[in-house]
Amino acid sequence: MSNLRFALPSSGALFEGTSKLLDECGLSVRRANSRRYTADIPSLPGVDVLFQRQSDITIEIDGGSADIGVVGLDRYYESRLERGDTVLLHDGLGFGRSKLVIAVPDAWLDVTSMADLADIALEFRAKGRDLRIACKYERLVKRFLNENGVNYVSMIHVSGGLEAAPVMGYADIIADITATGTTLRENGLRILVDGTVIESQSVIVGNGRALANDPEKLAHARQILEKIEASQRAQKYQRVTGDIQGESEDEVARQVMRRRELGGLDGPTISAVHTGKQSNWFTVQVLVRKTDLSSVVSHFRELGGIGIAANDVQYVYREGCEAYDRLVENLKPFKESGE
Repeated sequence: MSNLRFALPSSGALFEGTSKLLDECGLSVRRANSRRYTADIPSLPGVDVLFQRQSDITIEIDGGSADIGVVGLDRYYESRLERGDTVLLHDGLGFGRSKLVIAVPDAWLDVTSMADLADIALEFRAKGRDLRIACKYERLVKRFLNENGVNYVSMIHVSGGLEAAPVMGYADIIADITATGTTLRENGLRILVDGTVIESQSVIVGNGRALANDPEKLAHARQILEKIEASQRAQKYQRVTGDIQGESEDEVARQVMRRRELGGLDGPTISAVHTGKQSNWFTVQVLVRKTDLSSVVSHFRELGGIGIAANDVQYVYREGCEAYDRLVENLKPFKESGE
């Protein structure tokens, strides 16, 4: 058995988002300095952190050099081996949102859809050449064009900025990653109405064969998934506490539950307030959605509640971890083939 190797982006927005996420989950990474490509997670012994370029992470996991990693969904689908060992562990970490889109020059007034683009490609073919499209995601884009009947296309790989390709003349249109579309518009390009190749965000992927056949690595992966899921769920909730007067715990519970939707995630927790003498005050705690906070406070006030306080919570765990349960299902073929 060996340590779980966790590959993280080494720079850029995905690096910043990943660092913030892990800090919020109590899984802060300890790195000696920014030039080191290895680190650890003090709260999770048995996990080695490896900093890699995002474009390499899926390849490293498919090749077995890393066990799990954070990467953009677009990059995962572009880089993974068709019959490789990489599987999705968590399909949406909530940051790094973007879209891979097809964009044409504003001067192409009659081209607004993929069907129009298919017609243009035929016209180019009739004139003796292919439609040239500049992109960095050839695999995803080629598949999308085929699905939409756009044939006779030459893919022009560009490592730098794509927006200038039509103006400079080495491509007719582009396929590029965008978050808002502003840069495309500023460069005289327009996204086709049905030209979104994929909507992407950061995800966690892993080597299915390694996880299926190493119980310790799988256990570490589960801890990471559990903390992330519980932390993300907690962001939607707050714990409200207040003292309410009543004849008994049951009677106070009935008052609180008059509005079931404000009774908390799993109902109220009620305990007697001990003052050294007989008291008919009870402390009530409910875990509620942040969107319901004002309604809950008003409800407590209507019941004569005092000392009402609201606090954020760090984790909200449920009966199981949905991401881990899905992972276990996805690992079955790898376990069978490894036996």
